[in-house]
Amino acid sequence: MKHIKVLGTGCANCKATLKLIEEVARETGAEIELDKVEDIGEIMGYGVMSTPGVVVDGQVVHAGGVPDRAQIREWLTS
Repeated sequence: MKHIKVLGTGCANCKATLKLIEEVARETGAEIELDKVEDIGEIMGYGVMSTPGVVVDGQVVHAGGVPDRAQIREWLTS
């Protein structure tokens, strides 16, 4: 099971990223634990200055803008 965190304060791109990850997980059958992190201190603790950020199993894999489906699929299946 992958533990995924979407880092962001609630902007439209952050919400879109959360929704996309849920959709791709459902499509691929990947088991994930998905959290939304809105605390600015915790977000900055990951070194993310541009949101949305995505953390997979403790490692930042994306920051700034909405990731595409292919990118998300790769995170979930690798």
